[in-house]
Amino acid sequence: MSSTIEWSTAVNKKAPAGNPSRPNPLPGCPMAAAFAAIGGKWKMTLLYWLAHEESHFASLRRRGTPITPKVLAEQLRELQADGLVERVVTGPVPARVIYRLTDYGTTVLPVVEGVRVWGEAHLPRTRGEAAPDAAMGCTHAIMEVERAG
Repeated sequence: MSSTIEWSTAVNKKAPAGNPSRPNPLPGCPMAAAFAAIGGKWKMTLLYWLAHEESHFASLRRRGTPITPKVLAEQLRELQADGLVERVVTGPVPARVIYRLTDYGTTVLPVVEGVRVWGEAHLPRTRGEAAPDAAMGCTHAIMEVERAG
């Protein structure tokens, strides 16, 4: 990684504070708080992919072909607002931006892995087949996340 990395510390006006698009319907309920942070069609999958490697927006877009750029941007902003993902600007404008898990984001990985394992066992009940080891595949276990220091 280049030594010219700038950490994005400025407030992103488009990033929601907390997660207003998913208000906690049951204040004080841990389940509702968890679903507000990681619920949604793509958040768990994005966390899974980012557990394996940091990625540029375009790379995430290619992996998740059915994800529209608008929805991908919204999901990443919400994950960033909840402190699970960080956006790293790698140079001057127009800068390439990478997304990666924060240290706090790694704390949700056991949940993500548990859901992946359960889904693997559930696929036969839905007459679904295991995905081939392709870009969209979520077949590899989340082992230990190595953080570059």
